[in-house]
Amino acid sequence: MPLNHEVQDEITVLVHGGFEDASRIVEIIVDEMYEPGELDEDEVQVFVDQCFAAWELAKRQWPRVTDCDRLDQAFDQLEQQGVVCLQNAGYTQSDGYNDIREELRQRSDATRFIGYCFFHEQDLARAVRGGGLYLAFGPLDAALEHSLGLEVGQRVMRALVAAGLHAQWSGMFDQRISVPVFDWKSR
Repeated sequence: MPLNHEVQDEITVLVHGGFEDASRIVEIIVDEMYEPGELDEDEVQVFVDQCFAAWELAKRQWPRVTDCDRLDQAFDQLEQQGVVCLQNAGYTQSDGYNDIREELRQRSDATRFIGYCFFHEQDLARAVRGGGLYLAFGPLDAALEHSLGLEVGQRVMRALVAAGLHAQWSGMFDQRISVPVFDWKSR
């Protein structure tokens, strides 16, 4: 029985997201997203391979600079400004905060950071499907959310705009920054 549309969509999102290799995607689909034995691993592998092949062909038609390249540029700039940035940080916003804390524990230069910015796996899936990209941000010290948090948000906005992305934000700390039109093409 061929894979249903939902499974095919989940595989396509994982491939186009660009963060996992083929064997990890098969493992995610067969062992983590579905009950063991629910899907035929060989069928999943065939579809994953087909998606990667099509993705590699599509890359040849991509512009020299993609929105993902622009996001990388913005995140590099933010890192230089003391904002630690992560892409695909956990599955939820809560997971993303944990990933930021773990990232800082592992970095020898952690004391130079004042804030964070990230998007999580659900944000990535939305972006891959054409629904824009949402970014969480804030100060490392939660007590400073309504003062330094706003400054971090302003830094993120400036970096995104400087990189050529059309970002939107209400200016309020409790609202995430969005890039409503984001063409996800990750190399």
